[in-house]
Amino acid sequence: MTQLALLNPDDLVAIDIHTHAEEPCGCHGDDGYDDFQAKMAEYFKSPNKHPPTVPETAAYYRAKKIAAVIFPVDAERETGFRRYNNDEMIELARQNADVLIPFASIDPHKGKIGVREARRLIADYGIKGFKFHPTMQGFYPNDRMAYPLYEAIQEGGAIALFHTGQTGVGSGMPGGNGMRLKYSNPMHIDDVAVDFPDLKIILAHPSFPWQEEALSVATHKPNVYIDLSGWSPKYFPPILVRYINSMLQDKMLFGSDWPVITPDRWMADFAKLEIRDEIRPKVLKNNARKLLGI
Repeated sequence: MTQLALLNPDDLVAIDIHTHAEEPCGCHGDDGYDDFQAKMAEYFKSPNKHPPTVPETAAYYRAKKIAAVIFPVDAERETGFRRYNNDEMIELARQNADVLIPFASIDPHKGKIGVREARRLIADYGIKGFKFHPTMQGFYPNDRMAYPLYEAIQEGGAIALFHTGQTGVGSGMPGGNGMRLKYSNPMHIDDVAVDFPDLKIILAHPSFPWQEEALSVATHKPNVYIDLSGWSPKYFPPILVRYINSMLQDKMLFGSDWPVITPDRWMADFAKLEIRDEIRPKVLKNNARKLLGI
């Protein structure tokens, strides 16, 4: 199939830096993934009771003239949910490359085989980034176990995107479905930013209850950015809004957390925030363009 070109960036309304591709996991009736997704939809009051397919996601974003970074989450070891194969997801995204920008996901516990996969995905597909979810994957981001994988990502010029803060994953389920929040304190990623100064890092989400830690790391480390996904902007804490409007205006990125939060909902609430007019286009598109090189 002929590779499509990304829609003219100048014509895009926004670039959503944080969307999920998860639906193939739900094809397996024995791993609990459907029950897990139902709880997630309930927690986020999502209109989608089961994750949309990658082509459905592309159609939504195409209609809105929004480009989207899309990725799976490889958390097989910790959750028992079979992962969405990176190659499968990437191929589907490439068929919709006018609006979708694929990132991959590799559980760092996979060691050398994960490092080889990362190098292959960068070489074969030109993958621009990798998603990590410390709580779902059960690791501290500064665990040296993960460093060979970060090294491969840094050498390939790709981005490392880390979930930070509390998560809706497992919320309300017995024992939080085994999810431990401690792994996602953004201060653990400060070590990664020090040890890999050429690695572009995104701290995903307003990092409750560690918002000030996230702002501190992003302010102090030039290679660290923040995406604003996973929360409706009407719930952003005042200190986050203050930093969007000032010191971190060039490092804040629009993200929705699709499909649990839609861009429509996020952008409508963002429009009501007291954000300076000249900063809005930076958050919605321009900062992401620079970071992604588009």
